[in-house]
Amino acid sequence: MRRFWIIATAILLWNLIGDAAYLMQATADLDAIAGTDPVTAAALHSMPAWAWAAYAVAVGGGTLGAVLLLMRRKAAWALFALSLAGVVVLFGWSFLGFDMVAAKGWSSAIFPAVIFAIALASLLYARAKAADGMLQ
Repeated sequence: MRRFWIIATAILLWNLIGDAAYLMQATADLDAIAGTDPVTAAALHSMPAWAWAAYAVAVGGGTLGAVLLLMRRKAAWALFALSLAGVVVLFGWSFLGFDMVAAKGWSSAIFPAVIFAIALASLLYARAKAADGMLQ
């Protein structure tokens, strides 16, 4: 049981970091960013509203899923699934719509791959805990 609380708390903390990243990027001064990282500034500037919405769904769904996981509710897995869908849509735009790899190279795919893996692991963990009766 202690392991569950540690994992669920870590998932919540990870998602809270995602929430903070979303807020920082959504309110960023693009001129200031352009001075140090013009590619990121261009990506944020050209990001369509639906991609921002996917980003919000990804981080918001993950955070709510983590809260429900800590509350031991089965619905946590559904919010993690929604979050994962948001991640896929957001990074789909980043890599297909903006072509981040062409702009920054293959190393730009590492952190998104980590984010995808953690979102998927969170979903699978919640499903496993629902299946074994830990979540109600």
